[in-house]
Amino acid sequence: MVACATASVAAEDVKGNAAAGAQINAMCVGCHSIVGYQSSFPEVYKVPMISGQNDAYIAAALHAYKKGDRKFPTMRGIAASLTDQNIADLAAFYAADGQKRDVPEQPAKAPNDDVKLLLQKGACVSCHGENFSKPIDPSYPKLAGQHPDYLYVSLKAYKNPKEGPYSGRSNGVMAGVAAQFSNAELKSLANYIGSLDGQVQVVPESRFR
Repeated sequence: MVACATASVAAEDVKGNAAAGAQINAMCVGCHSIVGYQSSFPEVYKVPMISGQNDAYIAAALHAYKKGDRKFPTMRGIAASLTDQNIADLAAFYAADGQKRDVPEQPAKAPNDDVKLLLQKGACVSCHGENFSKPIDPSYPKLAGQHPDYLYVSLKAYKNPKEGPYSGRSNGVMAGVAAQFSNAELKSLANYIGSLDGQVQVVPESRFR
């Protein structure tokens, strides 16, 4: 449900090297490798788990920050400093990082009737998979088990792409999906999807263990 803008054709042709990504991730570990770490601006929420995420999605997200389609200032500053090769290498590293987790084809926890209707209304599984861990396109994210507060803030950002200079995400598909729901409904969706077994995780950097 939290899709993002596709990277340019030229950027998509760049092949990532996980070993190279491990050498340049110092700017990432201070947020994404600390369990429970929270963003404090412009809204408080846990930063997303990215280890085990799809490499194409990580790359697409970084390109979206670099282009300004995603406005969060810290990530925009980091992405602006990266080359296409850097982005591909970091994406490859985080996709391979952590323990591989098998998840059921169908969520072990069924949604309640209200959330079931919301999922149907948004056609969420049509892009992100029945278990929200197998999206139909690798440039779409795995959502199951992601921090619910992060999912909620992301959905609001798609709903209000021009909300302000420090928030908002430009994506035609997700803007249309999110616009159908009230914020309370978006929170219900985020809470359910975040409660499922997933493959994304936080892998503490060795110096923080």
